[in-house]
Amino acid sequence: MSQSLITQELGIIIAAKNHNPTLIIPDFLKYSGIVPAEWELARQPISTPQVSQIAFTNGILIVAEPTRVIFIEAIEGKAVAEIIVADIAKKYVQALPNVEYEAVGLNPRSYISFDQQQDAARQYMAEMLLSPGTWQEVGTAPVRATLNLVYTMERCPFYLTINEAALRNPDETSTPIVLFNGSFSYEVKSETAPKRLRTLHQIIDNWQADLSSYQEIIKTKFLNQSPSNTYIPDIFTNNASAVA
Repeated sequence: MSQSLITQELGIIIAAKNHNPTLIIPDFLKYSGIVPAEWELARQPISTPQVSQIAFTNGILIVAEPTRVIFIEAIEGKAVAEIIVADIAKKYVQALPNVEYEAVGLNPRSYISFDQQQDAARQYMAEMLLSPGTWQEVGTAPVRATLNLVYTMERCPFYLTINEAALRNPDETSTPIVLFNGSFSYEVKSETAPKRLRTLHQIIDNWQADLSSYQEIIKTKFLNQSPSNTYIPDIFTNNASAVA
């Protein structure tokens, strides 16, 4: 395929027991040194006992829930040296060392687009990834599918979900796309807080290798492209935003 893989965002999800979402407010993040004091909010923060959400104008989003905290960075158009979400996640767990962290997910998200081909994303799913058969002919419209895959890697399981979506363009038109949502899922088994922190840091520090592996899997196994030896995400300029 000639489509380019556009890496849209990188998320780091840390599962934890008895996490308190109400702690996550801008003042705590800045006074604890988790984020720089000069960072500006993109919108009014949300803070409730069940969920807190803080978005910054530089593309960093932090979401806290009772069982996990999520760090997301929009990385489209960024070189690897500019990606900072891993450092933010590490500073967060360092600021709250006594939380019982249980697992870490390193979750990249990418897409390929099909300009001027309104049915191409569905055809890619139905013809490139699925076997033909009468099972695709049920109903009054072409079947649509979501594909969930689980790979057993040496270091951890790798989950990959592939599905159709669309990009909403500034002129209110839409471009069909296929989304690739990946997740490298690591367990944190250390019993003491210092060991948990060391394990968490080691896992998070591996984000570049995981991102590279994710991109290589998609390019070589799903797009039939040559493997890349670089960790740098694909760099494209696109003002559209993805919608499910």
